[in-house]
Amino acid sequence: MDLSLSPRHQAFREEVRRFLAEHGHKAPRGHRGDHVAWQKLLIEHGYAARFIPREYGGYGAPPDILEARIIAEEFGRAQVSPGLQGQGVSMLVPTLLEVGTEEQKRRFIPPTLTGEMIWCQGYSEPQAGSDLASLRTSAVLDGDHWVVNGQKIWTSTAREADWMFALVRTEPEAPKHEGISFLLIDMRTPGIEVRPLVDMTMEANFNEVFFTDVRVPKENIVGRRGEGWRIANLVLRHERGSLADPNAMMARLLALIDLMKAERVDGRRAIDDPVLLDRLMRIEGRVQALRANDLRLLSAKVNPDHGDPRVGLAGLLVKLETTELRHELEGLAVDAMGEFGILYDRSPELRAGGTWVRSWMYYLGLIIGGGTSQIQKNIIAERGLGLPREPRTARP
Repeated sequence: MDLSLSPRHQAFREEVRRFLAEHGHKAPRGHRGDHVAWQKLLIEHGYAARFIPREYGGYGAPPDILEARIIAEEFGRAQVSPGLQGQGVSMLVPTLLEVGTEEQKRRFIPPTLTGEMIWCQGYSEPQAGSDLASLRTSAVLDGDHWVVNGQKIWTSTAREADWMFALVRTEPEAPKHEGISFLLIDMRTPGIEVRPLVDMTMEANFNEVFFTDVRVPKENIVGRRGEGWRIANLVLRHERGSLADPNAMMARLLALIDLMKAERVDGRRAIDDPVLLDRLMRIEGRVQALRANDLRLLSAKVNPDHGDPRVGLAGLLVKLETTELRHELEGLAVDAMGEFGILYDRSPELRAGGTWVRSWMYYLGLIIGGGTSQIQKNIIAERGLGLPREPRTARP
C-alpha cells in the first residue's frame, strides 16, 4: 500500500489547513454554538457533504476517497467539529441516495444536510431489540395512507426530531424478515406520543414513541413494500460506520493528553503518574492500530482489484473495537481528574463542562447501540472467521 500523496492531494491538505486556521474558531464546541451555521459553512467550502450532488444540497465534488481522508485527518488533528453527523446525515442520507426515489432525495436530503430537518430512528421495540426482525409495529394500507400502530423504544432525539425513519410490519403473515417495510414518518402527525427515558447521564437521551392510528402518506415508503429488512441493513451499515471514525478517536486522544498534562495527582501532572501513563500508552497503541486498520480498508477501496482476503474481517472489527475503546478512553480522563472527574451538572469545580464523565457513560450505551458487542462478536466469528453458527433450537 503506497501511502504517499500526489502533489494534488498535498495541495488539498494545505487548503484544508488554511480553512481551519481561518475559520476553525467559528466551530461549535460541545452543545454550544450554532451547528447549523457551521454546517452550512462547511458545505459551502466542500468540507461536509463534499461528494453529494448539488441538486440534493451537497457540494458536488467528484468522489475522491483520499480527499475525504485528508479532511477527516485535518479536522481531527485540529480538534475541530467536522460538522453534523447525526442519524439523518450519517445514516438516512446515504441510504436515500442509494434506494430513495428522486422526489424523496430532493425533498429530504437538502434540509437534512444543513441540520434544518432532524431525524430519529424507529427500530427497536420492547420485544424486538437484538432480534430486530421480531418487531410488531404494524402499518396497514388504507387508501392513500399507511395506518401505523405500535411502539418504538430507545429512540434517540425523538423529542427534537421533525421526522422518523421507521421499520413497520406490513405483511403479518410473511416470514418475519420478509414482511417489513421502511417508512418516513412526520413526527407532527396526530397520534404520535413521545415519552422521554432518562439514562445514567441524567438526561433523556432516549425516548419511547407510541403510534395510535398514525396516518402516513403512501409515497413515504422507501423501496418496495416488504423490502424494509434489506434497507434496514443498509442503514445499520452506515450507522456502524458513523460510530467508528478513527480520526474522531484521535482528536479525543489528543484532548485526553492535554487534560493529563494539565491535571494534578498528588502534586504532579497526571501524565507523569506511572499507572495512568501506562493506561494512556495502551489506549494510544489501540488508537493507532485502529487508524492502521482504517488505512487497510481505505486501500481496499482505492485498489479494489488487489483482493486482500482479510479486508472483510478488518471491517467487521471496527464497531466493536471503536465503541469499547472510546468508553475506556473517556474513563481514563475521569480517573485522571480524581474526585473532580465524577462531578456533574453545575458544580463550581466542574471540569470541561462535565463532558468527560458524560461521554464515559454515553459510550457505555453505544457499546449496546447499533448492535451489541455480543452481536458484533458473533458476526466476526461467523462471517469473518467462518466459525460454526450458534445452535438454534427448533420452534414449533
